[in-house]
Amino acid sequence: MHKMILTMALAACSVPLLLIAQNGNVVLPQDKGPDKINVSTYPPAQQKAYSLFVSKCSACHTIARPINTTMTQGEWERYVKRMMHKPNSGISDSQGKEIYEFLVYDQVNRKDKNPSAFYKFLSDEEIEKLRAQQQ
Repeated sequence: MHKMILTMALAACSVPLLLIAQNGNVVLPQDKGPDKINVSTYPPAQQKAYSLFVSKCSACHTIARPINTTMTQGEWERYVKRMMHKPNSGISDSQGKEIYEFLVYDQVNRKDKNPSAFYKFLSDEEIEKLRAQQQ
């Protein structure tokens, strides 16, 4: 009985912290950029993946963030896996693969052609510095 009460008390304390973490997002420079990509010249599979990407990724952050960020394939893979494991992401393994493949396609076919027009991926430490400045 005491174990159950302790578990409930810990859960009650954790929920406000989780909500603060989700609502306390920092505004990144990428968030202020364009929030759409014209994918009409992309292959049909990538156009379909773009729709999935927009619907899933905009649930937790601005869609401008990944649209305006440049990463290596390995960074995109880690980023998508990290997002898939966020609470309530609702991104299945197959959807994560499709989103990853879209992001890599977009990186190679749009961003790599003009890298100075995009922002480099920020580390957690760099994001924390921005968060501290914005508070």
